[in-house]
Amino acid sequence: MVDSDSKLLPHLKRVMVELQETRAQLRALQRRDSEPIAIVGMSCRYPGGISSPDELWDLVAAGEETIGGFPADRGWDLERLFDPDPDRPGTSYARHGGFLESAGEFDADFFDIDSSEALAMDPQQRLLLECAWEAFEDAGIDPESLVGSRAGVFAGVTATDYGLGVDAPALESQRLTGGSASILSGRIAYTFGLEGPAVSIDTACSSSLVAIHLASQALRAGECSLALAGGATVLSTPILFIAMSRQRAVAPDGRCKSFGEDADGGGFSEGAGLLLLERLSDAHAHNHRVLAVLRSSAINQDGASNGLTTHSGPAQEEVIAQALRKAGLSPGDVDAVEAHSIGTPLGDPIEAQAIISAYGQRRADGALRLGTIKSNIGHTQAASGVAGVIKMVMAMRHGLLPKTLHAERPSPRVDWSEGDVQLLNSPASWPANGRPRRAGISSFGMSGTNAHAILEEAPPAPEPDAGAEHGEALALSLLPFLISAKSPEALAAQADRLQRHLARHPEVELRDAAAALALRRAHLSERAALLACDREELIAGLQSLIDGLPQASLLQGTVTYADEPALSARGVQESAHGDPVLAQDALRALARAHVRGVAVDWSPIFPGDGRRHTPLPTYAFQRRRYWIHTDAGAREGAGEKTGGAPGEVQRSGRAHPTRTGRNESFEANTKEPT
Repeated sequence: MVDSDSKLLPHLKRVMVELQETRAQLRALQRRDSEPIAIVGMSCRYPGGISSPDELWDLVAAGEETIGGFPADRGWDLERLFDPDPDRPGTSYARHGGFLESAGEFDADFFDIDSSEALAMDPQQRLLLECAWEAFEDAGIDPESLVGSRAGVFAGVTATDYGLGVDAPALESQRLTGGSASILSGRIAYTFGLEGPAVSIDTACSSSLVAIHLASQALRAGECSLALAGGATVLSTPILFIAMSRQRAVAPDGRCKSFGEDADGGGFSEGAGLLLLERLSDAHAHNHRVLAVLRSSAINQDGASNGLTTHSGPAQEEVIAQALRKAGLSPGDVDAVEAHSIGTPLGDPIEAQAIISAYGQRRADGALRLGTIKSNIGHTQAASGVAGVIKMVMAMRHGLLPKTLHAERPSPRVDWSEGDVQLLNSPASWPANGRPRRAGISSFGMSGTNAHAILEEAPPAPEPDAGAEHGEALALSLLPFLISAKSPEALAAQADRLQRHLARHPEVELRDAAAALALRRAHLSERAALLACDREELIAGLQSLIDGLPQASLLQGTVTYADEPALSARGVQESAHGDPVLAQDALRALARAHVRGVAVDWSPIFPGDGRRHTPLPTYAFQRRRYWIHTDAGAREGAGEKTGGAPGEVQRSGRAHPTRTGRNESFEANTKEPT
């Protein structure tokens, strides 16, 4: 018996050790599966000339909208297209929507794409390429540093109608890749050298939020280290308006009157938006700024509901419940919902009832606030879910829930008394109340695929590890400000953008800006190095670069190739031996080497500074016009340069859609009756 016990005891010990290891592994898996996903970068294009999340926020915070007439530069036969008779084939009884001015514009040279390939490319591919570069820069990540990384791309798309019906024999070899939805995500991965998953997702209007959900899952599963997620829609032809007119599903004036008494159909528009996502633990480890976190997300399907394209209230309620369960939250823990609502008399009451049932019950801390960005920019379809996320990230950071337009009188088709839900028909402050601000974002597809995400305010960043700093900052009276581009015109435009940014943001510390330019940006072929000791000297140097004038503190060069050995800024300190004059001479030598194309390690000049993210303007793309539907574009197969002053958004000769406040009449924006 004793002998049996002596044999059994080691076995039991091994079992206990294995059990403890298994429990630890399970806990690690549970933590991984529920880890928040950090949003570390954002970029977008939306109607009204909006080209950044800050501009989108300015629009919604001011209660403005960007709805205008049909575009006159896409080859649409506007005279034949409009007919007030909803039953007239081939026509639209609406003639307004939200349209991108820059849908036909692209900096093909920046991405080393020739004119014929750029012309054959779906504009959605072009938009997301530029947005991808901007999202990386917004996150303070050099895009060229990601070659060979396990970063992924999750792109929401809709079926493209670009080039439909156009006879262009010269472009036949490129139209397959140019118009393929699969190539949209693949081209981004190819361009940036990303080796994580690259997936194009089409679930109709829920595409971009589904893309964000799938990207979050891939990050938690370790399938990628970073993920671009979002979507794009460009209406290259008026097919959508014609089809929706036959169904009487489009608002005659092009406006989404979401949850309003006057809701009379969808107001359709276009846009593009991308988020750069990362596991929260990785974002903190890499010292990336966290804008907000995705606490959880869920997707499901309507199944056999009342109709192929008819929304299902029970399915919407269930996808919200799934997201709450995954986050470990109760309905009262969420302050607001950014709704899908496009302003249809049928869909709005279904969604409102689902939100009231899912979120409007058992609330101890006040009513749920309900609104949607579609009232400002229209329904951007595959770019709509990401637009809602960007809006709510900015709302959290500003502590303000913007007004939803056209909802002064809530829909009488909804019984608002059934739950504690308040429609945001006026702006509302969003104060901190002892816990993180949280918002739900909904997106529902014509396909029947529903998505809901729970967004949470960014947690405080961990204190920097003092031991991680390598040395003390050099005692230099001069700082290097490194600017680069792919062309001399873009270099001047970059300088102009930086000068304007510094004028608008006097709070930006020069050392932080210099560190961001040196350590967190790509160093492209056209280079300038400004050595400045104060703001006034930097502004003067930037103006010289803009004007093309020489200045003693300005060094410029064009890199064709460089075979010189890499240099380290540590040599500035070592060669100076504490002499400020010698240190500045060494710094000038480093700057001269940099503009010649020598790889310089600037980190010793900014020990510790590289961990502080300082947002700076993104790249000043120099765009040309490529549009296959216009006679000139199809015939010539080349882009038409748009030109313009450095730093300005380039136009194609079409009037800027008017941004209007809600109190201004729609007729003030158009000569046509609605």
